[in-house]
Amino acid sequence: MDLVLDILDEYAFDKVYAQLVPASAFASSLNSTILASTSAGLNSTLNLPFITSGSASSAWSHLVSYLPHPPLPEDLLLSPTHTSIPLTSAWPRDYIPRQIISLSVVTMVGIYLLYFVFATLSYFYIFNHEMMKHPRFLKNQVRQEIMCSVKAFPGMMALTMPWFMGEVRGYSKMYASIDEYGWPYFFLSIFLYLVFTDYGIYWIHRWEHHPICYRWLHKPHHKWIIPTPFASHAFHPLDGYAQSLPYHVFIFIFPFHRVLYLFLFVIINFWTILIHDSDMITDHPLETIVNGPAHHTLHHMFFTVNYGQVLLHLGRPYGRIIPTTCQGA
Repeated sequence: MDLVLDILDEYAFDKVYAQLVPASAFASSLNSTILASTSAGLNSTLNLPFITSGSASSAWSHLVSYLPHPPLPEDLLLSPTHTSIPLTSAWPRDYIPRQIISLSVVTMVGIYLLYFVFATLSYFYIFNHEMMKHPRFLKNQVRQEIMCSVKAFPGMMALTMPWFMGEVRGYSKMYASIDEYGWPYFFLSIFLYLVFTDYGIYWIHRWEHHPICYRWLHKPHHKWIIPTPFASHAFHPLDGYAQSLPYHVFIFIFPFHRVLYLFLFVIINFWTILIHDSDMITDHPLETIVNGPAHHTLHHMFFTVNYGQVLLHLGRPYGRIIPTTCQGA
């Protein structure tokens, strides 16, 4: 998220915050206080009328002046008039409240766009609509899946916010230049990312099927026995957050290129939508390696198999794989 925030700050958010939380509102407020003190002293001596520059401030600037903010630069405080203060925000890019608000807006807009655009495309052009004739397909299921997802997004965003803040505050091991670690590590890190995250999700997913937490945590997602792409994010908020944890934890343990991280994070969300399209196409070259839509559809049907996100190999030692050729097992 640090890369996204850097780009949006440069081309949009700096201007937005300069309008919404202008430094001039605070500088004018301080200058008004100083002027009021000076005028009050002169007034008591010379019996002059008391007039402050704040009387000319806009209602918005007056309201904004009550917001918390970090110390203003000295050159702004010493500006003689309101008009001489440059158009800049009292909330700089590294101010935590601004970062939280910006990340919240970016995350919510981004996930809603990704979900509705790509789930809709998958639903109309990839999803096997014949599966809707299955007796376990619920009445108004698509609407229920969408409502569940929409309700879950704010909670998942709030739970994930500390990880996003850790990224933008510089606590992760993400790097910007490939020269820092070289091309060999760049490609090795893709393999590490895939294995680490898939292994983590496999065991989180299996834990969520434990009787202790399945009913209240993961069962809402298994309401969709025959899922559609709109079921991809139809989770209990804590369930969706838990299964995203390996992706966030990885960059605080292993160095990872920031552009590559953003790219793979988006791809994983696409994949999450794709494996819920109930496509039962089989006999393809990657069928025994990749946990594709057919495998995940069988997971929704049988509950205790095919737990992986991308790879199948993790379930083999535990007998937790149903091949797509055994759909009636």
